[in-house]
Amino acid sequence: MARLNTRRIIRELNNFYEVATGVRCHSSASGLQFAEDTKDEQFRTLDFGAQKRRTQSVKKKVTNKILPPSYKRQKIDQNWGNVWPTARTFQPATVPLPVRQGYPAKNQAVPDKWGNAELMKIPNFLHLTPPVIEQQCKALKKFCTPWPEGLETKEDEEQHFPLTVITSTYLHSSPTIRDPRARIVTFKVKLSSLDLNDHGVDKLLRLVGDRYDPETDMLTLVTDRCPLSRQNYDYSRYLLSVLYSEAKKIEPWEHEKSLEDQEKYTWEGSPSEQNLNTIIEASKESVPPQYINEYSDVVTAIHNEDPEAF
Repeated sequence: MARLNTRRIIRELNNFYEVATGVRCHSSASGLQFAEDTKDEQFRTLDFGAQKRRTQSVKKKVTNKILPPSYKRQKIDQNWGNVWPTARTFQPATVPLPVRQGYPAKNQAVPDKWGNAELMKIPNFLHLTPPVIEQQCKALKKFCTPWPEGLETKEDEEQHFPLTVITSTYLHSSPTIRDPRARIVTFKVKLSSLDLNDHGVDKLLRLVGDRYDPETDMLTLVTDRCPLSRQNYDYSRYLLSVLYSEAKKIEPWEHEKSLEDQEKYTWEGSPSEQNLNTIIEASKESVPPQYINEYSDVVTAIHNEDPEAF
């Protein structure tokens, strides 16, 4: 029993010595025997338990380089049409102008363009600068036709195209694209461009009422009864055609009108003309026609206008 305990003790001492010194030793019956060649042996690390090595990743602090606003990096001779090609909301970092808008506070200047809601909520025309308009006109020029000959002045246009049609189209943000004002159609035509005699002009003026402006000699017809502009356009053409045909029409009872029934004084066939012809025949002298025309104009103006003006 004592022999077995001795062997056990020797074995434990061997293990302890090997762990502590890194030198191998062998147990035998005579005792402990140490290894002679220990040059190639290395000291082993004594680890008490298995520990996990945690590697911490060190984050490098990256500083982003802040670029200046784009308007400071723009060139002086740049093409502004490429920077602002279409209509869009105002952007202060892009516009190289010291724009200001808004109500200034007390003892302060007008708000500048940075963070200015007044500049962002209104429409701007920065995309329609004169060079851009000229460039767009050159692009559209190939689709245009030459201006017709004989329409060089405003009078030529009114002579060949006496009728003016005015329609309107509205674009806005709403739940519907319909606008009740878009149905309104306006016809404008000069009364002198219509082939009417004095009787037709007088009859037409009675039919149109206050739609005629004597200062501009313009007859205006505004139609908005129908829901669509095309329907009101057709209705305006119908009204103008009916007014013109009715003005040229002469009813049988109109020939029975006497001088007292006339709406205004006319020189032709009047008693003043007959009296003047009687005086000229009695005097047997020739009177220049220009004197007769001046006299007839004065008499007509006295009867048709305010006599106190003379």
